[in-house]
This record gives sequence, structure tokens and C-alpha cells, in this order.
Amino acid sequence: MRTLCASTLIGEFFVIGFAGLVAMKDPDLSVGTVWTVSGIAMFLSVLLCGVLTRPGGIALGWALQVALIAAGFVVPTMFFLGAIFAALWWASVHYGRKIDEAKARFAAQAEAAAPDPA
Repeated sequence: MRTLCASTLIGEFFVIGFAGLVAMKDPDLSVGTVWTVSGIAMFLSVLLCGVLTRPGGIALGWALQVALIAAGFVVPTMFFLGAIFAALWWASVHYGRKIDEAKARFAAQAEAAAPDPA
């Protein structure tokens, strides 16, 4: 699960950066504000890669997905991209857990089938 979720978060890192570039064109927003918000979101996406397996890591990932969708109020394209990444996040969590369960099952079967070294 960690690999799939981390891949999604790294993709979001780049999307957030590009959204920041688009948001800079808005005359109502200062460059400092745009890059502070974008920088924090980019930092969080990378930080989450390391805390995915800790309690609350997946929930924080969901919070980032909600924030990406909410960014659509500033950059309208983010409504679409945020929804796409939320779907990717769901798939990463859902199928990642299934893959982890299958790996554990195969490891248990291989251990049970291995001859006793004694």
C-alpha cells in the first residue's frame, strides 16, 4: 500500500506546484501567499509519504485530497484534478491493502511449505 500511496502523493506534489504557477496569474493573490500555501501543501505531500504506515497517515492523505479539491475555488481546474487524485488515492489505499494481504498470505504459505532446517 505504501508504494501506491506514495506514488500518488508524489504526483500530487507536481500538480500542486503547477497549480501554484497558475494561481500566480490571479491579480487578487500575492505571490507570497500563493507560494506559502503551495509550498506547505507540497511539503505535506512529501511528508505524508513517510508517515503513511503510522496511525492517521491515511486520514491525513484524505485531508490533503479534500484540500486539493477545495483549491478549485482558486484554480478551477483543481476541481477536476483534485477529484482525479482523490480517486487515485482511494484506489491506492483500497488495492494497496489487497496487495499487502496477498503478500502476507503468500509469505505464510511459503513458510508453511518450507522444509524444516533441522
